[in-house]
Amino acid sequence: MSNKVTKAIFPVAGLGTRFLPATKSVPKEIMTLVDRPLVQYAIDEARAAGIKEFIFVTSRGKSALEDYFDHAPHLEQDLKSKGKDKLLEILKSTNMDSGEIAYIRQHKALGLGHAVWCARRLIGNEPFAVMLPDDVIAADKPCLQQMVEAYEETGGNMVAAMEVPADKASAYGILDVREDMGSIVSVKGMVEKPKAGEAPSNLAVIGRYILSPKIFDNLNAMKSGAGGEIQLTDAIAEEIDGEGVYGYRFNGQRYDCGSKAGFLQATVAFGLEREDLRDDLEAYLREVVSAREAAE
Repeated sequence: MSNKVTKAIFPVAGLGTRFLPATKSVPKEIMTLVDRPLVQYAIDEARAAGIKEFIFVTSRGKSALEDYFDHAPHLEQDLKSKGKDKLLEILKSTNMDSGEIAYIRQHKALGLGHAVWCARRLIGNEPFAVMLPDDVIAADKPCLQQMVEAYEETGGNMVAAMEVPADKASAYGILDVREDMGSIVSVKGMVEKPKAGEAPSNLAVIGRYILSPKIFDNLNAMKSGAGGEIQLTDAIAEEIDGEGVYGYRFNGQRYDCGSKAGFLQATVAFGLEREDLRDDLEAYLREVVSAREAAE
């Protein structure tokens, strides 16, 4: 089995109910963060990490997501004829070549583990990445690229990890650490959404994974875990005494764009990073804060 990671699964079958009514007709994954869809940030991060094949696990009503990655010849021709070369380059950067991208349907919402299992035939016998587009990570070196480099040393299975406040631990999968080696930790247990006060650490699993194909054998058992869903965490935990599981403390800032507050925070943060937006946005934010303080 090769140790090279060239395939990534993007589970995007969720209904995005926290963003209704917007997601009644627009898949959450193509809602825009500044001027790029959420999913584009994940694709760019995957490409930087050397991913060549992109597998989307979708559901009914996601055709707009598939259209987004398709070529748009009429729009390209229009931009070309008007000399809008910069916009044309941006547009072309979103295109995916034939054979580079695949779509698999998840017919029942049975959890993240089941979504990953749906893509098993396209992965075969090689390690693969899983990326959750809801987790947008701003980093000088993209998060998955950091993980791929660390994975070359460890093999096994690797999850992105970040420290969270104790009172927030019950919202995450939490690592029980065997040995802390700095950016890499070896794992002796994983607990999905522990009860308050029962978390074994404050290291939470974030939506980036590099997994061995043995995970599919574990998922084949189709055991229901927390919430009655098939939990990916449970399938990974079964490899702790097998090929091993590692947590990777990534360098970067993670935004939970599956929540409205996180989406707004990311919009502000990414807007302030843009030279063409920074000055106007910063001035506006200062005005808003000053007005609120004056009102108090």
